[in-house]
Amino acid sequence: MKIESLLADLDSDDATRVEAAVEQLAAQPDRVVPELLRSVAGVQRTVDLKPVVRALRHIGPPAFDRVLAASRRKELTGWQTHRLLGAFDERCADQYAALAADPDHEESSNGFQGLVRLRVDSDAGLTALVGCFARGRRIPFKASDYARLLHDSFRARLRAVRRDLSAAPTIRRGAMAALVAGGGVDALDDRDRAAIQRLIRVKIPHETPRLPDATLSGWWMAVPGETYEGVFEALGLHDREPVTVSAGVEASETMEIPVPGPDGAGRTVGRAFITPELNGWRLVFGPFDLLVGEPWDGMFETVERLSLHCGQAQFFFLDDAGGSDVWLVAQDGRVIRQYVAEGDPEWEGDPLPWETAAVDHPDDDAPSHAGTMGARSACRYLSVDPGEVGPETEMRGHGWLALTEPGVGHGAFPGTLRI
Repeated sequence: MKIESLLADLDSDDATRVEAAVEQLAAQPDRVVPELLRSVAGVQRTVDLKPVVRALRHIGPPAFDRVLAASRRKELTGWQTHRLLGAFDERCADQYAALAADPDHEESSNGFQGLVRLRVDSDAGLTALVGCFARGRRIPFKASDYARLLHDSFRARLRAVRRDLSAAPTIRRGAMAALVAGGGVDALDDRDRAAIQRLIRVKIPHETPRLPDATLSGWWMAVPGETYEGVFEALGLHDREPVTVSAGVEASETMEIPVPGPDGAGRTVGRAFITPELNGWRLVFGPFDLLVGEPWDGMFETVERLSLHCGQAQFFFLDDAGGSDVWLVAQDGRVIRQYVAEGDPEWEGDPLPWETAAVDHPDDDAPSHAGTMGARSACRYLSVDPGEVGPETEMRGHGWLALTEPGVGHGAFPGTLRI
């Protein structure tokens, strides 16, 4: 019987015909699978692959091996391989795990995609996970998802690998990375957490600070270095931990996550990064919606509240696409100078000394906006320009990573941070 007839029978409303077609397809994989794969030559649309995908799924493990072999012979495009290897069910769980363990990034990614889709909990899957993190290169697609998905099941076994002195050091490091990828630093035992904290303390004094680039958009706040402790209460931050600048910047730019609240209702939590003291100032970065709230009223209220706790506070907001350029200076709970531009700039408050000094010919009749610049220029006069922070910046102390909600823990955030 021709392959086309068998594929047509798979779509039949007659259960007997479907069952007969499945039996015939599964009985002769050596003939059927090569013909199926030849039929997809030039196919570029998922919808056109559906009949072949359905047939491969029915054939099962023998088809998996033949698809993989055809891919390695370059008889399939990468896109076709990705789609066809997504056809198989739990009968191919071991084959997905073996593929995930492959050192080739693309093949390993296809394996982890199958493990995630099938939610496979196996020692082979765990071994593949540890191996990909142990290699220390680019992590395969879906490997981190797999670590999070199976974290509750894998945690004890991964901790055991960490303490197995017979395991190679690279494997033990891979187990540690898999633990952090699945459950954050909180997934580590006390011994490993202490080791991470020691590593952070060692790296901090030798770090060259690099802050987020605000080329297209960005926001941050600045407070005097000697009064920065007020930031935590003013912004409602919790569970602060010492952190390197590189890790703090990365954490502050990651997505917020939903977590259950104490009353059963959902809540959203993010991470804020308070920099080390940089030329006498500490800068604050993090999720705008959680730290500030409403774009306009929230900015004024937040910077005023922050200045109550720190004596002075500055707020900077840039959005080139939307045309927004804002900076605010608050002293002891009140905004004393502001620049707001959405189209035409607007000013309020008395000009600051550096503004009038920027005028070519200052005199007593200079308008209130004399010498006023946008946020990208004003920040370097007011405190610190994030874009100019680098080897020449005087840095004191260390940065802090804090959470916007209590009782969550840093381990709630998926993925690893570069220390």
